[in-house]
Amino acid sequence: MTPQQFIAKWKPAALTERATAQSHFLDLCALLGHDDPVSADPVGEWFTFEKGVTKTGGGDGFADVWKKNFFAWEYKKKKRNLDDALGQLVRYGVRAGSLWEIQNYLIGKSLVRGAER
Repeated sequence: MTPQQFIAKWKPAALTERATAQSHFLDLCALLGHDDPVSADPVGEWFTFEKGVTKTGGGDGFADVWKKNFFAWEYKKKKRNLDDALGQLVRYGVRAGSLWEIQNYLIGKSLVRGAER
């Protein structure tokens, strides 16, 4: 997938987070030449969609995309507050002891906000 194809497909998208998250991430992998979660880890042990986690303070949740020791990724619909996604990851990451994953989210958040301008 070329950058132009990626932009042409995703710029007009107005679907829900649930309707676009996995498709968007797969296209992002194709754009960057990175293996997608299913190709890289068919069992889902270290790279997967909808990784089940236990939140700090109790309860369960799911990280939209997770790659062990690399990142956790939370999608939000366009024009939603990305700080809410960060809050989710903090509740997941601190419980798992993975502040490194949260730092990677912050880098991604900055890139996404810059691209929206």
